[in-house]
Amino acid sequence: MLEVTNLHAKVADVENGEILRGLNMTVNPGEVHAIMGPNGGGKSTFANVLAGRTDYEVTGGDIKLDGESIIELAPDERSHKGIFLAFQYPAEIPGVRPWQFMKAALDAQKEARGEKKLSVREFSKLFDAKVKQVKINPDLMKRSLNEGFSGGEKKRNEMLQLATLEPRLAVLDETDSGLDVDAMRIVAESVNALRSPDRSFILVTHYNRLLHHIVPDVVHVLVKGQLVQTGGPELAVEIERDGYKRFMPEPAAAGA
Repeated sequence: MLEVTNLHAKVADVENGEILRGLNMTVNPGEVHAIMGPNGGGKSTFANVLAGRTDYEVTGGDIKLDGESIIELAPDERSHKGIFLAFQYPAEIPGVRPWQFMKAALDAQKEARGEKKLSVREFSKLFDAKVKQVKINPDLMKRSLNEGFSGGEKKRNEMLQLATLEPRLAVLDETDSGLDVDAMRIVAESVNALRSPDRSFILVTHYNRLLHHIVPDVVHVLVKGQLVQTGGPELAVEIERDGYKRFMPEPAAAGA
């Protein structure tokens, strides 16, 4: 499904701001991959580059989805092809209610794919079912998007978006950040409910606690813009026990 080859990327409009330094990864249909690593290693940058955010510039390598390069595609075009990004810090959008936001997003996807849009009644029925599915407070749906939401409520709202759009590749950027135990369980239940042979996930996280609830197929360690080790779920357990020290590069010797 996803093939990342020798990917280099930097912060846009910043000279010598390279963050990703030759990253390679293959994600097959139905797989869940976890990306772990110390702060500043490039985890969130990778998530944002996959989604096509213009804050970053790809300076080398390629990203292919189903064998087709998506490097030149805008974020909305990548979304139409089935890529979803859950932000570490979801933005508030005053004046736009979640129902309106999701109706517009789903309509745009269906139009891009040449599919029939849902009527207002059809979408309302779907939306109400997804609200119940992710166990988000229905009263929050009367507010503007994320306005006044707690951190956990914002993450649950992203799970609502995920459940409604049903992407083929969902990238969750530290979606466990700031969550209490109950909210993390809801996020995990939402992800696990959507796991299927045709849908893949990339989970960006610092800690193994999320992976107690969402068991990944593959765990990667990202340090200084490169994947330095790949393994199974046991790798996350080792990291929880021992930390990242053994993955960090040795400091240069004095006078070298």
